[in-house]
Amino acid sequence: MSKVWLVTGANSGFGRAITEAAVEAGDVVIATARRVAALDDLVTAHPDQVEALPLDVTDQKSIDAAVEDVVTRHGRIDVLVNNAGRTHVGAVEESTDEELRSLFDVHFFGPAALVRAVVPHMRTRRSGAIVQLSSMGGQLSFAGFGAYSATKFALEGLSEALADEVRPFGIKVLIVEPGAFRTGLFTNGSASEPSTTYADTVGQTRAMIESSNGSQPGDPTKAAAAILAALEADDTPLRLPLGSDAVDAITGHLDSVRAELDAWEGISRGTAFGG
Repeated sequence: MSKVWLVTGANSGFGRAITEAAVEAGDVVIATARRVAALDDLVTAHPDQVEALPLDVTDQKSIDAAVEDVVTRHGRIDVLVNNAGRTHVGAVEESTDEELRSLFDVHFFGPAALVRAVVPHMRTRRSGAIVQLSSMGGQLSFAGFGAYSATKFALEGLSEALADEVRPFGIKVLIVEPGAFRTGLFTNGSASEPSTTYADTVGQTRAMIESSNGSQPGDPTKAAAAILAALEADDTPLRLPLGSDAVDAITGHLDSVRAELDAWEGISRGTAFGG
């Protein structure tokens, strides 16, 4: 039986690639975006499999209405893909509360609200899958990406607990951690007001974004295929890094954490009461 997908940010990047892959697999996709006109070509090409639905992931009423509409018309949501997002660059000192809260609304509170809206329906059917689009920046960070990584770290922590909670109900949780892929992430991002203070650190990150945009090594179509393969696997992983850069960066980060843990193990363990 074909699946019913609800995909946020389906108008471009990973969202569009996942939508196209699900359609190719014979499934039905409720493709959402704030501006649904960007989905017209997908709906025209696949009128029986793609439906465009307006959705603002930062608006609770919009989320509740969208989920209720899909469940009423289709009877279920088999796969929720929390993909909507954008990047942000800026030093921690440069990032304002407004910028941080806005980013958390899109990357954390929106997905959390969608999970709360969808999980009860999946629980009733004792099946389903939740795909959380994180980043290799969900496990590590560097100058200029503090705000972005903070939202992805939070999403991964929430998702790891969620996976434990819903596993007994037959629901899978997949955290996707892409490296640099040729999407519109860098084009549609935001940035804090730059200062000369961090020109040698954050400045390099800003320059990297400008120089690499449009030439990233990752192919979103292949990423979508990998995601579908992971969901179909008997043993779906909790985390799925995508791209050699993501695998190398995460491996290096874990090695660094292990080395530091080993170096300070004696002091770390020597903090209990008594001898």
